[in-house]
Amino acid sequence: MTPATPPIEAPPAVWPPRRAVTAWIFFDWAAQPFFSLITTFVFAPFFASALARDAADGQALWGYATGLAGLCIALLSPLLGGIADRTGPRKPWIAAFGALLVIGSAMLWFAVPGAASAVPIALAGFVIATIGAEFATTFNNAMMTRLVPPERLGWLSGTGWAVGYIGGLLSLSITLGLLAADPHTGKTLAGIAPILGLDAAAREGDRFSGPLTALWFVVFVTPMFLLTPDSRRTGLSFSEAAQGGVGRLKATLAELPRLPALGRFLLANMIYQDALVALFAFGGIYAAGVFGWQTIELGIFGILLTITGTFGAWAGGKLDDAIGGKPVILGAIACLLFACLGILSLSADHILFVISATPPVPGDGLYASVPERVYLGLGLLIGLVAGPMQAASRSLMARLAPPGRIGEFFGLFALSGKVTSFLGPTLVALATTIFASQRAGLAVLIVFFLAGATLLAGVKIPRRP
Repeated sequence: MTPATPPIEAPPAVWPPRRAVTAWIFFDWAAQPFFSLITTFVFAPFFASALARDAADGQALWGYATGLAGLCIALLSPLLGGIADRTGPRKPWIAAFGALLVIGSAMLWFAVPGAASAVPIALAGFVIATIGAEFATTFNNAMMTRLVPPERLGWLSGTGWAVGYIGGLLSLSITLGLLAADPHTGKTLAGIAPILGLDAAAREGDRFSGPLTALWFVVFVTPMFLLTPDSRRTGLSFSEAAQGGVGRLKATLAELPRLPALGRFLLANMIYQDALVALFAFGGIYAAGVFGWQTIELGIFGILLTITGTFGAWAGGKLDDAIGGKPVILGAIACLLFACLGILSLSADHILFVISATPPVPGDGLYASVPERVYLGLGLLIGLVAGPMQAASRSLMARLAPPGRIGEFFGLFALSGKVTSFLGPTLVALATTIFASQRAGLAVLIVFFLAGATLLAGVKIPRRP
């Protein structure tokens, strides 16, 4: 017999103090270096340029690894999310998956260029850390409705994204200024030899992004565990919760046809989030392959993109309050489509597909060629709109969820963002492999963004009270 579903948790009689909310917000600060340093700007391009056979092979392998991690997340999300909902507390789950993030990130240090085991170690560590980071973030998000009233969820979401971007900016600055050196000059962006005795020739600064991510997470996630209140235990055992969790998910999914706007939004969110994950996963690898950017160029690119992302997340929250989440998301998708088309039109020696340009030459300075500058501008546009799109998605979910069931449907929202997260990166990898072209891989994302925007455009948003 399936155990009875526990009653939906009521909002707290008294909302937690500011320090508890601030500690929760700092989870984004703690986790962001994984996405900034490893997934996008430092380790992923290092993998493609120094570990893989060539840039196209590196992009394909990284895509398959991202797809494998996403598939694991998709298969486990329904069961684990249901168990967590029925047992109550989220912190034990965050701790368990946070440990995977730490272990996987630390493994990246052992991906030594030239070693036979370098590629398998790098990919295994990346997959483990990705699973840990994504699940820890999902269970952390599930705490939102216990921290602020529903009308402040948009503020909480946007503030979390902005603080996360600042954490990514600081970790990138430390990595570029003190740790990762240009392999040709042996100097960091600050013009000094890497600290801690890191060997530039062995790319130890790039590899140290893994241990730094692990240490950063442990230090800055601690306040959340100490200060932020968790949900109370329901009294159900793990086995009872596992038995009933899947049944509850099925019942919720069966209810979606009676909530067409919500179901359509969840499907749209699933598709455009897939494309965004893939775009960030391959942006640095693409620049490394097409323009030959090394750690310094990619790191400065990441710093600039993070600055625009921080401003975008903050301004997007304001815009969300003024005009609503749906227009913010559609506007962001339009900008991302423009950026994808612009990137596809670039190569090292031309822009807009047919206009010739002087290709970059070693030693000619940062972003000296016109194609590099255009790519830099498009990257800054991506950073500007990505944060608002994700923050507005969370706040729109809060408005569409049935009254009194926000926590339950936020869990479904998290599932929709992960259930096919393997699909975008995997299709990018397949297209890259089939056509032996990085541009062909990124062309897949245009279809995803168009499909997501089309679905979202048909979502009817309830009028504001």
